[in-house]
Parts: sequence; structure tokens; C-alpha cells
Amino acid sequence: MYDLFLEAATNTPSNGSGWYSIIMLVVLVVVFYFFMIRPQKKQDKENAEMRDNLQVGDEITTIGGIIGKIVSIKEETLMIETGKEKTKIRILKTAVRNVDVKAEDAEE
Repeated sequence: MYDLFLEAATNTPSNGSGWYSIIMLVVLVVVFYFFMIRPQKKQDKENAEMRDNLQVGDEITTIGGIIGKIVSIKEETLMIETGKEKTKIRILKTAVRNVDVKAEDAEE
């Protein structure tokens, strides 16, 4: 009886099951790319563009939750003013989560 099961297990027909596995793997990689990798790259590109377009006078929020107004911009850092006493804080550009009010919009 055990020989019958062993024989049945080793004599499986290979009607393209190898190709089927390869095709399913390729489909899985394509789906993974379109649902995970591509949207993340698009979001990273938008964030980089937002950080490149920062201007003096923009009101921003950092990833730490600090809200302030940009006073000066250097290569990789920003100086922001925050609070009533206009405390100045130097942060990295990569720490900016979003721009709340653009400088042009604040003047109007």
C-alpha cells in the first residue's frame, strides 16, 4: 500500500507545471511592482520635488510635528522660526513633512 502512494507521488505528470510555476512567479513580481514599488517611488519623487521647491516664508510641518516658518535655506538644512518668541531651529530638508502655507499664498 505504501508503495502505491510512493509511486503515485513520484510519477506526477509534468504537463507544463514547471512553466505554470514560472509564469505565476512572474505575475506575482509584476503585481508586487505595480502595487508596492511603483507607488512608493512616485511618492518619494513628489516628496523630493516638494523639498526642492521650498522657499523662504513657507510655513511647514516637520516629521516631528514642529510647525514653523522658513527663515533661511542652505544646501541640506533650513532655519525655521516657531512660537511667539520666534525661536529659531535648524533642521534638515528631509525632516519636512509638508508645506502648510506657501510664501506666495501668505502674502495675499
